[in-house]
Amino acid sequence: MYIPKTTRRQLDTPTKNRIIGFWKATGNAAAAARSENVRPRTAQRIIQVYQKTGSTSNKPRPGRPSKLTDRDKREIVRAVRKNRRAPLTDITNQISANVSVSTVQRALAAQGYHRRVARRVPWITKAQRKLRFIWGKVYKRMRMRDWWNVIYSDETYIWVGSKAGRIFVTRRKDERLLDECLVPTFKQSNLRVMVWGCIVGGRKGPLVVLEGALLDFYNQIKLRKRRIRFQQDGASCHRSKATLKWLVDHRIATLFHPPNSPDLTPIEPVWLELKRILRNRRRTPTSIEELKSAVREAWDQIPIEFINKHIKRMPDRVKAVLKARGGHTQF
Repeated sequence: MYIPKTTRRQLDTPTKNRIIGFWKATGNAAAAARSENVRPRTAQRIIQVYQKTGSTSNKPRPGRPSKLTDRDKREIVRAVRKNRRAPLTDITNQISANVSVSTVQRALAAQGYHRRVARRVPWITKAQRKLRFIWGKVYKRMRMRDWWNVIYSDETYIWVGSKAGRIFVTRRKDERLLDECLVPTFKQSNLRVMVWGCIVGGRKGPLVVLEGALLDFYNQIKLRKRRIRFQQDGASCHRSKATLKWLVDHRIATLFHPPNSPDLTPIEPVWLELKRILRNRRRTPTSIEELKSAVREAWDQIPIEFINKHIKRMPDRVKAVLKARGGHTQF
């Protein structure tokens, strides 16, 4: 016996197909309705639609009308682009439409905007941006074998238990390198353990600055008859008269490198890998000596293949900084 349903529901496509199949086999719409326990009138409508369109697929529904007009949505995007760091609660209070934060969040998501952690990058002045662009133009035709024969050097601070807070911004996926979506970082104080290291194609140099450490490594590489140049970042201490005189006195050719540009050297990802290894240690160092020992162990764990991979990407770094006209790159 047919029992009428008390609630409305949309029949799925397989159910409709069975009704159509039964109707085609018997020619009886009422019997087809009973076979799927639906109203005869419902089965009749399904058959009529099938006869007109040849399909049993459900049409897309318009859904609930949006609370926001197109103008409201444009206003939300303008507010976000004006202040990327503003919480969505503030954005919701700023706009004229009386809607909830979740409504604003959905409207932004529909246009590709989401709350994301701002990427931290070194602060770049206009003059430094210009130098970065010049660097790209100078080295855009440099061959891979020349990049391979550069000694890349740098220093970094290693500290335990200090982690900067995260800053969120609202942006699209392709906007991560916009200036307003970045968090500039500045030089750390000297209250850290500072280490220095260098790499060259196929080799790791010494990690800690010791008397004669660089000179010994440089001479070892030269014995292999490689035309070597030395690259260090553009920090002010590296441009001092004493530093430059030392390099000249020891006949070490240098490679120009713009200041505040860790993304333009392959040693930066090596530092990140070093710090990752340190973070994953089972026991956190509790003294300066333990930290120094842990850093040396982490340095020894970095494979040469990892270093070579990033040196081989130097031409990509040149292309990226030229494309950004001296701005920040994805590296």
